[in-house]
Amino acid sequence: MSAKRPIIRLEKVSKAFGPVVVLDEVDLDIYPGQTLVAIGPSGCGKTVLIKHIVGLIKPDSGRVFFRDQDMTVMSEKELVEVRRHMGFLFQGGALFDSMTVGQNVCFPLEDHGVGDPAFRRRRCHEVLSLVGLDGMQDRYPEELSGGQRKRVALARAVALGPEVILYDEPTTGLDPIRADLINELILKLQHTLHTTAVVVTHDMTSARKVGDRIVMLHQGKIIADAGPEELMQSPQEAVRRFIQGLADEQELAEIRASDLSENGPDFKEKP
Repeated sequence: MSAKRPIIRLEKVSKAFGPVVVLDEVDLDIYPGQTLVAIGPSGCGKTVLIKHIVGLIKPDSGRVFFRDQDMTVMSEKELVEVRRHMGFLFQGGALFDSMTVGQNVCFPLEDHGVGDPAFRRRRCHEVLSLVGLDGMQDRYPEELSGGQRKRVALARAVALGPEVILYDEPTTGLDPIRADLINELILKLQHTLHTTAVVVTHDMTSARKVGDRIVMLHQGKIIADAGPEELMQSPQEAVRRFIQGLADEQELAEIRASDLSENGPDFKEKP
């Protein structure tokens, strides 16, 4: 797909939780400067996928590489060093309620021992300016709207100047206008910071807007890998149903078979 060497590579990665197989021998190459979007229904393994990339989860089998470094054999100390090159936007933002905006943004800098207090203040100003929130350093998360909290979390994710930014459902819980603002920020950060991005989402509007390439997970496998417009023309039924927001025929049949008026309890009857 590319003459470049992948910055992230998954080789035959499998992961199960008890009897549930979430990832089943997944192969995936992600290239520098690319925004890759992973889509799929809830529970299909999207978040598990990016947690493998950042080393928060290790596979049951297979290998995960950052550049040519095999993360699956690294110690926690070695993983911490690799994570300095990655920013992670958690689904809910995961800001510390007891810390101000400025303290939240500076947390990764302090945690990794980067710079003195003056440097950290400058860096905080820079990244908050990137997301349009400079001047809010002394506010607390509870004083912010949902969209503002996401933007602060995004500023924190880029504070270390990462090569890769991982976004876990970045538009979840936001109205369409605020969601579009987050999409614009994802595009801005890619172009301004020249980062590689991995975006996990079930929001097809977001996927089409920010993605250079979209992969779809289904039953533990990657069943589609294409550009946004090519994916929209996919003949695969599972892909088409997800894109169009259509429920699975089997699930629909189960719901239609559950006719309360004939087979279930009479809710009009008093206990």
